[in-house]
Amino acid sequence: MKVVLQRLSEARVTVEGEVVGAIGRGLLLLVGIGQEDGEQDLAWMADKLAGLRIFEDEAGKMNLSVEDVGGDVLSVSQFTLYGDCRKGRRPNFMGAARPESAEALYGKFNELLRARGLRVETGRFGAMMDVALVNDGPVTLILESR
Repeated sequence: MKVVLQRLSEARVTVEGEVVGAIGRGLLLLVGIGQEDGEQDLAWMADKLAGLRIFEDEAGKMNLSVEDVGGDVLSVSQFTLYGDCRKGRRPNFMGAARPESAEALYGKFNELLRARGLRVETGRFGAMMDVALVNDGPVTLILESR
């Protein structure tokens, strides 16, 4: 499982001109599910993301998590994170999970975040999406479960 995380002031995802998810302060998660990923990966990633201390405290140090600051999460499915560009000029996406299993795991991942008390908005799985955000910092991190 791979996640590109961005700390942000606000974000929204639009599909065919309709806003399907929008948040204020919090995290944008671009979420890729790999062929080998299972529920253990989802649980590890949800725990890591909810508790990751990347928000500033009153002293200006990264000491607070999205849970601590009452932030929101915008989770967007992103199979292209598994694009292998080592050979040729066209990415190979064979490492990404098949859509049927990826959609189910992606849904479970978002439910694990919600179970931690986070407000989670999403894009639309498999759709062409426009994602707009105001990156705070900027702070951008890449996490992998394996």
